[in-house]
Amino acid sequence: MTYEVQLSALAIEDLIALHQWVSAEADTPTADSYLARIEERIAALADFPHRGSPRDDLIAGLRTLTFERRLLIAYSVDGQVVTVQRVINALRDLGPAIRDS
Repeated sequence: MTYEVQLSALAIEDLIALHQWVSAEADTPTADSYLARIEERIAALADFPHRGSPRDDLIAGLRTLTFERRLLIAYSVDGQVVTVQRVINALRDLGPAIRDS
């Protein structure tokens, strides 16, 4: 079964901010490549949505998946829909980032 994958407004904002930061720190082609790899990882959730670690301690049904040990992809699965809630720095405290969204 293939799931539909969607991004929340905050996840989209996270990706835009990340792209802008990498563009400023490195260059636009590097930022484009990095974002493409993140998008591939997110798209893979369509086939394997339960691969991430359950984080019911934060919000019931929340799961997280790491990306290159630097980012956390926080998402939920509802029926056949995977919703990416946030894409944030893996060192950041996830609790406030998710609860405030």
